[in-house]
Amino acid sequence: MHYDATSACVKPKALFVRKFYMKYLFGIAVFFFPAFGLAQGKVDGFYQNQQTASMVLGLGFEDSKKYITDDTTLDLERSTYYTAFFVAYGVTDDLDVNLTIPYIISNNENDFQDVSLLLKYRFLNTDLGQGSFQMGGAAGFSTPLSNYRIGGLNDIGQQATVIESRLLFHYMHDLGWFATTQSGFSFKLEEVPNSIPFTIKLGRATANWYYDFYYDYQHALGGIDYRGTPAPQNFREFGVDFHKIGGTLYKPFSNTFGGYVSVAYTLGGRNTFLGASYGIGLSYQPHFK
Repeated sequence: MHYDATSACVKPKALFVRKFYMKYLFGIAVFFFPAFGLAQGKVDGFYQNQQTASMVLGLGFEDSKKYITDDTTLDLERSTYYTAFFVAYGVTDDLDVNLTIPYIISNNENDFQDVSLLLKYRFLNTDLGQGSFQMGGAAGFSTPLSNYRIGGLNDIGQQATVIESRLLFHYMHDLGWFATTQSGFSFKLEEVPNSIPFTIKLGRATANWYYDFYYDYQHALGGIDYRGTPAPQNFREFGVDFHKIGGTLYKPFSNTFGGYVSVAYTLGGRNTFLGASYGIGLSYQPHFK
């Protein structure tokens, strides 16, 4: 596709290019697990069109060789496998509903983890230079789907209901390059410490390929530490920080199916395992019209 920045019809062409990309760029699921997997922000900067949906089935593996407390790195290993079902539905062109259901296996622990339901709304979408600048917000919650055990480092979660809020900034160039940043607040209803997340993502979305690179961060407000003083009696009170980098490569196979591969690495943090995560998945876009 040719884009002529000097053409008298730049604006119509720019709008067409964006819609053309979005027509085929579906199913870039954002799986977020508080302690596992390929976290890259609670939401992304792309929206479904009205009355369209994307469904994704993802599989992943996390290979952890070390565990970091507040100030000590320990030689503790853990292998974690997960599968997740994700669906996004466009209520309008500017309002999406996102649902995620994960199942996690962590050594001898395995069960459904926390279902997540989010509303994402775009309240600003304006032309800026050779692209568009957008602002949006998201709100929702996650809550345990099962009575999974807590009390050890193989826990698949912290058995907490979390109220989520995010503010999202997204810029997309007419040639597909984009940048997204988001932050907000995660309010936990139980004794699990509240946290502040931050994510920045750079990438390109075209009709044939999608790829991104991201940095993901979480800071817990307080909480206790593994091997802290006094010794922890309740693992729900752990304060979990992490610094993570990663990337995703997505390929649409048709206007209905696509697939992705992803990789991430936890660089550091507090009360978290360090190591690499790998993911693959398939996406499907049903046609309702």
